[in-house]
Amino acid sequence: MQVNFNDNKKANLVKFAYKNEHFNPYFKGDLGEILPNPNNNSFLLGLGEKEKLDRDSFQKAIYKLTKAAIKLDLNELSFQKENIDIENNEFLYQIIEAVSLGSYNFDHYKKEKSGKISYINFPEKLDNKNSNTDVEQLVVLDSQNFVRDLVNLRSNDIYPETLAQKVKERFAKKDVNVRIYNENQIKEMNLTAYLEVAKGSDNPPRFIVMEYLNGEKSQKPLVFVGKGLTYDSGGYSIKSNAGMKTMNADMAGAGTVIGAMDAIASNELSVNVVGVVAACENSISGKAYKPGDIIRARNNMTIEIDNTDAEGRITLADAVNYASTEYNPEMIIDLATLTGACLVALAESYTGAVTNNQKIFEKVLEAAKEADEKIWQLPNDDTIRKYNESEVADVKNSGGRLGGTITAGQFIENFIEEKPWVHLDIAGTAYLSKPQGLFEKGATGVHVKTLYNLAKKFSK
Repeated sequence: MQVNFNDNKKANLVKFAYKNEHFNPYFKGDLGEILPNPNNNSFLLGLGEKEKLDRDSFQKAIYKLTKAAIKLDLNELSFQKENIDIENNEFLYQIIEAVSLGSYNFDHYKKEKSGKISYINFPEKLDNKNSNTDVEQLVVLDSQNFVRDLVNLRSNDIYPETLAQKVKERFAKKDVNVRIYNENQIKEMNLTAYLEVAKGSDNPPRFIVMEYLNGEKSQKPLVFVGKGLTYDSGGYSIKSNAGMKTMNADMAGAGTVIGAMDAIASNELSVNVVGVVAACENSISGKAYKPGDIIRARNNMTIEIDNTDAEGRITLADAVNYASTEYNPEMIIDLATLTGACLVALAESYTGAVTNNQKIFEKVLEAAKEADEKIWQLPNDDTIRKYNESEVADVKNSGGRLGGTITAGQFIENFIEEKPWVHLDIAGTAYLSKPQGLFEKGATGVHVKTLYNLAKKFSK
């Protein structure tokens, strides 16, 4: 997408109107109402009642207009600010974001491809415009939409080897050191719990490490760890058919980490960041791990397998432990489509969070608020931790129904070597069952912007 400023381009010009501002029997100015004017190729876009206009409603109107313009086979829109009481930079930012996300359509498997808006024009002179910021934003949004593609692709196209290949291709011309470890190397690295989950599939695992070290040598890196289950059948604790159908999206945490690394490297932030993904499938075979097994993790803790469908936290156990010991990080942020309990508690609107360090959580929360991505903190309480206790091992991999999102996070905490850590459960926010806000059904690329904003706070 290209953004043009102050060049008098007015193709498909959009003007705004509040409710009942225009005396037109065919146009009331309701939020998202569109009145085309074929005589001069322009649109009047309703914003509803002036006193109720906020970021969400303004962007929803732009989003609706974008979808309508694409249906008309338009690829260009121009916006005239006129009487809109929004600060110039915010006006630009909100339009660019809404048009970019509104232009997204996952048509990979469709014979006929849909169009998109490729050009946005702002013919007025907006004195507060910062073109560098606008380019930066477009890069981040492109990374977010790249993640949506990765997550929406089905498991016959995205499995550990192909995910690793896409990472290598994406970073081929960027200052990111990508290391891909195969099954034998993973074994040598003592990532034994992760291998237990992976061994049931004929598609071998790949451990993916992305290093972007553009900060001062003395700066501890931020480490982002993403759950990378490219498909989850549930294993011997098998899911229902309906429960399996969207499990291609169980690698959304990995997708977000890859997307955030892409945005950070593309915009050349002066910061040290490492991304870690333990990619594998959770399948059924004679080699697969089983309920009742006791396995050993990288940090030598033993894990009782209470449920093979609680596999993501097992792969994350080794991944966060690797991050903790190999990088001495400033903080670890792990992201995972981890628990159905998070969906029950927070629906598809909020990401659930568990942390061992309130100070760094506040930084993550601030970054999320700037990105307009919602996070809800859950208590990391010792009275809840007991549900993960095992009679025969150091810990078990499922704490049961009570506090399921919390106990899943607390399980991961056993492996972080007391490093500052935030766990983000994106089970609801990463993949929508129906349209919401600026997103259609499917992958959202949630928290690419949050992680980017967080990294920017540490950029020198």
